Amino acid sequence: MDDCLAALKKEFSEEPYAKMFGIEILQLEPGHATLKMNTCEKMNNLFGATHGAAIFSLVDATFELTVNSHGTVAVALSVNMNYLNAPLPGECLQAEGREVNRSRKISACQISVTGQDGRPIAACQCLAYRKKDRLPFL
Repeated sequence: MDDCLAALKKEFSEEPYAKMFGIEILQLEPGHATLKMNTCEKMNNLFGATHGAAIFSLVDATFELTVNSHGTVAVALSVNMNYLNAPLPGECLQAEGREVNRSRKISACQISVTGQDGRPIAACQCLAYRKKDRLPFL
């Protein structure tokens, strides 16, 4: 399992989309991932606040790592996102994903995004379909 997590971390560190947002892994273990992202002006919407799509990108990366942390390919089926508070300009956001249920074919996750002071930014419930295929880079 350690080899799987190490390979997943390496592949993620080279993922172009995550690099574009500066998303980094803080913790990764089977069924659990914690990531961070520093918001910046390039991520702002027309109101000068961090765009919901930037926050969603952090959530999606956390979801990706959480459900693929067992070494087999898992793909999103549904994502239910709730935005609770706007991030402050330049704030570092942290997203924590936990698998709350996993069967042979389905993984259910909860992901929370918090600001630097711990206040809730977003909450998300996600479902993934677990394929039989091993991750291609293992």
